Amino acid sequence: MLMAADLPNDVEALRAMVLEQARELDALKDFQAEVERLKAIIDALQRHRFGRRSEQLDPDQFELALEEVETALAEAEHALDKARRMPADRPRKTNRGSLPAHLERVEQIVDVDDKACPCCGGALHQIGEDVAERLDVVPTTFRVLVTRRPRYGCRSCESAVVQAPAPARIIEGGIPTEALIAQVLVAKYADHLPLYRQAQIYARQGIQLDRSTLADWVGRAAWYLRPLRDHVLERLRRSDRLFADEITAPVLDPGRGRTKTGQIWAYARDDRPWGGDDPPMIAYVYAADRKSERAEAHLCDFAGILQVDGYGGYAALAKRRQQVRLAFCWAHVRRKFYELADTSPVATEVLRRVASLYAIEEEVRGLPAEERRAVRHDRSRIIVDDLRQYLEARHRQISAKAKLGEAIRYALTRWDGLSRFLDDGRLDLDSNTVERSIRPLALNRKNALFAGSDEGGDNWAVIATLIENCKISGLNPHAWLTGVLTKLAGGHPANAVGELMPWTAVV
Repeated sequence: MLMAADLPNDVEALRAMVLEQARELDALKDFQAEVERLKAIIDALQRHRFGRRSEQLDPDQFELALEEVETALAEAEHALDKARRMPADRPRKTNRGSLPAHLERVEQIVDVDDKACPCCGGALHQIGEDVAERLDVVPTTFRVLVTRRPRYGCRSCESAVVQAPAPARIIEGGIPTEALIAQVLVAKYADHLPLYRQAQIYARQGIQLDRSTLADWVGRAAWYLRPLRDHVLERLRRSDRLFADEITAPVLDPGRGRTKTGQIWAYARDDRPWGGDDPPMIAYVYAADRKSERAEAHLCDFAGILQVDGYGGYAALAKRRQQVRLAFCWAHVRRKFYELADTSPVATEVLRRVASLYAIEEEVRGLPAEERRAVRHDRSRIIVDDLRQYLEARHRQISAKAKLGEAIRYALTRWDGLSRFLDDGRLDLDSNTVERSIRPLALNRKNALFAGSDEGGDNWAVIATLIENCKISGLNPHAWLTGVLTKLAGGHPANAVGELMPWTAVV
């Protein structure tokens, strides 16, 4: 703040000061306007993502757009602070106090040069200190593990040579440790970095590794890890309820010089919404096509409720296998009417009623299964019954060829499966559990473009299964994979892979 004593006596100097402050004020206004504009963009994006238009924006594209706008906002706010020549009044976004305790602490002392009192020259003594923690990073550091195995001989018996056996390795005679193989797997299947990009990253530190070499490591690791994926799938088959979905997996078809369309099928279980004791888990299985026989082969003797979207292959499966009953997904029903909401009052009314079902589900999430069933019986059933009558009445009035007619027919032909959640508190309203589990595969597909072969698609499914189960269990995939690969290389019994599962490490 300017004081009277700070003002110059010279008129020209005073004039220059006033003009300079006017320019600074204009700059402040420009920066402030930019900040407000960027905040408005972020608010619009948030409404677009979480409001009524949420299903029109791809989640990955949303995150990309949002992070770019937030970056621009941080720059504009910093410029505004500098223009003010003083710290802003608003609190900055910080992670103060949240740095994990397990991280290494490297202390540095910033001390005064002279410990003599500036007033009297006496010796200063410490009366306290200020401590600040900042998150630092050391770029990926490679190191070479040198294993020496001394050989011993007997001077009396020259033919006797004693030496400790070589430690078991995933890559016999190769250079990678199990930790490095785990790093390659996590980078490819969790962080969506294709192998050729990883080779480029290693080359920047002088480590020359061909993409084909990394691919060889991945393939060998997949061979060791496949029994673990199969164990997860076997555990899922013994469940009473499963979610199922599938996603396309473009696969190179060398004979035709282009790609063909394979499928990665996903099977999931998550009993957390009703407090079940079984751990959540997910398994992916690659198949060359989308025939309903694929799901039947994957599920084998599964008997229970399969919660799915409207793909007809599941209905064919349930017709052939009487022990499988289908529960359909209300999110898919909602999606078909959402596409018509701008032009159809009927679609808008359907969306309103479906929204009331979701509002009830929000209230019962986490309650025991029997309590969920009771609430649904008292409050949701009447909504579902009235909605069916409403749709049947409109179906008679609307052309079957119209988009609205197709949406109504989609719901009515699946009504038994859509109503199944009313009588079973363990069921969810939709199959979003498995759709969320499939999203990382879609992102990996976007970066990798296609798998190189059917075998490559299966390797993709094997490793993705284990990484996603680590995520569900709250484990670090790299640490878990390193430990598991080390045990498998050491000869862990094939009939005891259940001891290695991610959920067994959760206390």
